[in-house]
Amino acid sequence: MFIDCGAGVPDGFRVDTEGNLWCGWGGGEGHDGVAVFNPDGKLIGRILLPERCANLCFGGVKRNRLFIAGSKSIYSIYVNARGATLS
Repeated sequence: MFIDCGAGVPDGFRVDTEGNLWCGWGGGEGHDGVAVFNPDGKLIGRILLPERCANLCFGGVKRNRLFIAGSKSIYSIYVNARGATLS
């Protein structure tokens, strides 16, 4: 098992160049948004939103802009990570 979601509900996910897993997340106030896990499965960060995140992707010239699809809104934020590319 990589992570225990507890009462949370993970959805779409992406990986950055450091091997961190960025997961869309639902679970109610204080949990909705994006959860970030390191390669060992430890929660290392959250981006809290007023609604659950259904999907996400890295974009932009440097792949450091995170696009987040919420249940009713679209968000974007620049992050200190770069999305991994398929090879």
